[in-house]
Amino acid sequence: MNAAQWTILVTGGAGFIGSAVVRQLVAESEHLVVNIDKLTYAGNLESLGDAAAAANYRFEQADVCDAEAMARLFENYRPDAIMHLAAESHVDRSIDGPAPFIETNILGSYTLLEAARGYCARHVSDPGRALGEGGFRFLQVSTDEVYGALEPDAPPFAAGHPYRPNSPYAASKAAADHLARAWQQSFDLPVLTTNCSNNYGPCQFPEKLIPLSILNALEGKPLPIYGDGRQVRDWLHVEDHARALRRVLSAGVPGRTYCIGGAAERANIDVVEAICDILDRLAPGAGASRHRDLIAFVEDRPGHDRRYAIEIDSIAAELDWRPAESFASGLEKTVRWYLDNEGWCKRVRDGSYRGQRLGLSGRADGGQDAKVGGRR
Repeated sequence: MNAAQWTILVTGGAGFIGSAVVRQLVAESEHLVVNIDKLTYAGNLESLGDAAAAANYRFEQADVCDAEAMARLFENYRPDAIMHLAAESHVDRSIDGPAPFIETNILGSYTLLEAARGYCARHVSDPGRALGEGGFRFLQVSTDEVYGALEPDAPPFAAGHPYRPNSPYAASKAAADHLARAWQQSFDLPVLTTNCSNNYGPCQFPEKLIPLSILNALEGKPLPIYGDGRQVRDWLHVEDHARALRRVLSAGVPGRTYCIGGAAERANIDVVEAICDILDRLAPGAGASRHRDLIAFVEDRPGHDRRYAIEIDSIAAELDWRPAESFASGLEKTVRWYLDNEGWCKRVRDGSYRGQRLGLSGRADGGQDAKVGGRR
C-alpha cells in the first residue's frame, strides 16, 4: 500500500452505523477495511451490500471481549487505525437486561484499548504521528445520551458537557468513553472520541422508532408512541454520520472529543406524523387509508430523557463538516429505501437473516440474496 492507503479495523461493521461506515470506506477509498463483528441479533451481513465482494474488504467474526482474538487480529492486519462502533445500543433492552451492555460496551472497550496499546508498543514507533506518516488512531464512537437530558430551552450538548447518563445503555457508553480518555492520558494512546445524536436511515434494525414506524404502518399495525410523544431528539442521517467519522479519523486531533449532530431537533410525535404523511403520498392504501390513524400512545418507559440536542459548530469550524441531509430530505430517502427493500425488511423481521454463512475466505457469504439495493 502507498502512503494514502491505510488498514482500518471497524468493530461492529455489520451493525447499522458500522455498515454505513464500511460501505463508504470500501466504495470511496482504497483503504483495506476489516469488519470485525460478533453477529449478535443486530449484526446483519446483508447490510454490507456490494462492499462484501470488494477487493479491499475483509470480514472477521469475533467478539471484542475476546482478548486473544483481538490481539490476533491486530497482529495479522497491522492496522493504521481502529474505528470502534461495536456496542449494545437499545435503551429498552438495557433496562430489561443490563448485563450484555456492561459486558460488550465496557469490558469490550477495555479489551480493545488494551489490544491497541499492546500493538502500538510492539509495532508503532510514534503512534502520535499523522495517519499515512506512521501514526495510529483509535476512534471511540459514542452517543449524546452519556450527557443525560436537556431542559427545553437549554443550549445543545457540547464537548466537555458533564456526563449524567440516565439508562444502563448510556452509563455503559459513558464508562467506555472514560476508559478511552484514561488510555489517552495514562498511556499516550492516540484516542479520538465522538458523541453523536440519534441516527436514522437505511438498514436500521426495526426496534428503533423510525424503521419500526415505517414497517408497522405498511402492515397496518399500531405505531406506538411513548408518553405524550413530546420527547425531542436531534436526528442525524447515518450517511452524514459516517462521513463525519471518516473526517474525524483522518483530520481530528487525538485527545479531542467531537460532537456530531444533524441540526434537526424533532419531537417523536412529529417524526412519526411526518413518516405517516410520506407514506400517504408514496404508498397510499398500504396498511391504512390515513396512516396517522395508526398512532397509539403507550405508557412511557422508565428514565426516558426528555430532550437531546448536540452542537455542530465546533466540528464545522475545525474539520469543515456539516450534515448534507436536512431532516426532510433524509426522512424521505429513508422511507423510500424501506419501500424499495422489502426483502431485507422481511428477512430481518422473520429472523431468516440470522442464517448467514461465512466462506473460508472470510468474506460474507449470504447467498445470492445477500445484496441490498439502494442506499444510513
